[in-house]
Order: sequence, then structure tokens, then C-alpha cells
Amino acid sequence: MPLTVSQEIRDRAARGEIDPVAAAAFGNFVERCNRELMTHPVITDNRFCRWFATGRADREVVTHFVVQFSVFSNLFLIAQLLKTINAGSLEGMRASKEILANEIGVIFNKPGSGESSVTDPERDGDPAVVSTEGSVDGGTFRFRAAHFEWLLNMGEVLGLGFNDMGKRRHGSPATLFFCDQLAAIYGNEDPNLAEGASFAVENWAAAGFWKQLVAGLDAFRKREDLDLPLAFFTWHDKIEDQHAGHVMDELEELYFAPGFDEEKFMRGGKLMLDGVEAFWVGLDQHRIAASWTGD
Repeated sequence: MPLTVSQEIRDRAARGEIDPVAAAAFGNFVERCNRELMTHPVITDNRFCRWFATGRADREVVTHFVVQFSVFSNLFLIAQLLKTINAGSLEGMRASKEILANEIGVIFNKPGSGESSVTDPERDGDPAVVSTEGSVDGGTFRFRAAHFEWLLNMGEVLGLGFNDMGKRRHGSPATLFFCDQLAAIYGNEDPNLAEGASFAVENWAAAGFWKQLVAGLDAFRKREDLDLPLAFFTWHDKIEDQHAGHVMDELEELYFAPGFDEEKFMRGGKLMLDGVEAFWVGLDQHRIAASWTGD
């Protein structure tokens, strides 16, 4: 769905709170994002995810996919730490810490929900029961709530151990390129490049690929009669549905902040989407090679 200027921005321009020239320039910028970022193939036509959703992946392809995703999940911590360190404001640093702390096992605290309290020690930290809303401020740390541990639980069902997953040595060249691009661009010291990359990542994550992965894994699980936990993927699908609504709010705030550089922002976004695409192309090439048996 194309990005559009919010009614709030239109109303503020009508009231004279935003210069009409600046408001028009922002509208042009949004259209540029639609043309140059939102049309990227990794957002509009992710071939691997489209194929994966059909449920045709066999155990070898699923196992390879889980291992590569575990490498991305683990090495993402480096990029997120760099983003935290290089934040341009206290608010930006805190926003980055929210993601980082949650990734390593701090459960979101939603006041009044009771979701972060310990009701079942055996399931505390299980992505199927922890909250997708709230803040890590006041949240509870649980080893079991670390996202990498959720993937380890999947790997165990597939015959994978701790030392079979998540390390750099387990990554394919495509996966490592993606992870290195995350660190270099998403975690860049230049806030304009980093925010362009962050915007790109948010739009990729909100493009629906989580649902495609869940569909494919669920079909595989049923066909193989495996008790394969999918909550890592269903949890992320839920949280990205929530984040999608905030993308334009963040873009509007960024655009009208002092020091915004449109060209650097677009460059960061394009480079990051190319890095994301490399990851999925690598997975697609692997599944094609795995299915080829020769003449």
C-alpha cells in the first residue's frame, strides 16, 4: 500500500503550523519514497517467501532456512547495539534500546495487562504468551524470552543443537552480506543514512513476509507431523502489524527535524533494501539448488 501524507500534517499546514512550501516538499518526498523504496523487489515480490508460503519446502530447505535466520537474529544484535550507540538523541537511543533489550530477553511490560507477570514458570518467556505491546521499561528479563532461544527451540525439533545455529560460521555468504550491511548502514554513525535504513527495514518487515513464512512452516509441520514451535514467527508477525501504523508518524517526525538530509536518507534506504534482498535471494538460490537432481 502506498505511503500517504497523514491528515495531521495536512491540518497543521492548513492552520499555518507548517510552512506550506515545507508541507508540499514533504508530500514530494513521500512520493519519492513510494517510487524509489516501496517498489523495491524485496518488498513487492519476495520470490523465496512467495514460494515458501506454498508449503512445498522439505526438511533440508526448512533446516537451512532456520539456521540462516538464526544467524541473522544473533548478528542483528550487533547492528542494534551500534544503532543505540550512534543514536542522535536520547529519545532515539531509548527507542533503539527497546528493540535491543527485547531481543535479548526483556519482556514488554504493558501496565494493567498482567502479561509480564509470572503465571507459569515453564512458559514464562514463551513467545506464544509474552506481550507484543508495552515497553521494556519495567519489563522482566527472562533467558527464555531471548529471540535467539525461541529459534533454538525450533532447531531442536529439526535435530539442531546450540552450536549448529547463530554463529557467523553458520552463515552463507548472502546471509553474512546482509548482516554486515545491517551493521554498516542501519547502525551507521550518520543519522540520515541510519534512519533511511531503519525506514527501509520497517517497511520490509511490514510487507507481509512473516505471514508467508508462518504459512509455509505450518504446512511443513503438519505434513511432517512435527511439534515444531512457530511462535517466534507468529509473535513477529503480530508486532510488525502494530509497527506498520507508526511508519508514517516516524517519517514525518524525522523529515521536519533539523539536519534532515533527503539524499542520504534515500541512499541508506536503497542500500539496506539491497542488503535485505541479498539474504532472501541466497535462500532462494539454495532451495532451487536443493531441488535440482540433474538430467
